[in-house]
Amino acid sequence: MKLTEQEIAHIRQVVDASGIERISLRDDIVDHLCCVLESWRHTRESFDVKLKYAILDLAPYGLKQLEHETVRLLNYNRIKAMKKLMYTTGFLGAVATTLGVMFKILHWPGADELFVVGYILLLLIFVPLSVIDRFKVILTKALPEKLRAFTGVVAALAGGMAGIFKIMHLPGADQLLITGALVFAFGFLPFLFFTLYKKSIA
Repeated sequence: MKLTEQEIAHIRQVVDASGIERISLRDDIVDHLCCVLESWRHTRESFDVKLKYAILDLAPYGLKQLEHETVRLLNYNRIKAMKKLMYTTGFLGAVATTLGVMFKILHWPGADELFVVGYILLLLIFVPLSVIDRFKVILTKALPEKLRAFTGVVAALAGGMAGIFKIMHLPGADQLLITGALVFAFGFLPFLFFTLYKKSIA
């Protein structure tokens, strides 16, 4: 038994309401749901119940998630290259910073240069790429989670830049350090402990 025009129109309305922006993907989902529902024509459940089960079977986390997965697959090579750059610069930045601290303690030459290079790699490349990588996840979180992520990044960048300015004896180091500390203490930490509290009583 084929679906009626009204039933197909209802399926399309549900898919359109899911927020999927790609028209071709919406059409594919509608076709898939129609095929599934037609194959279930002998079951006793109502049309709405069958449609609900068909959607859950196709996309347990919502139809919009299908678009995210599709975009991710289409951009796989670009994302892979970005992750490779992110982790490489993170590793090199951490090594350079660690060596810079060791050189500083042992009073060896090149300590400041290693420290600055490591900080720059971490702060100006690794941290921004990490934020971009996590942005798609942060967007799906509640407002406190978004604010925690934002204030954490601001505090890290301000504190890191303060360290670089201090080593290079540039003006503004103290102001950056104070800004980073205040954002961390009164921005990041309250949202962090609020989130931990909510999870502990859930």
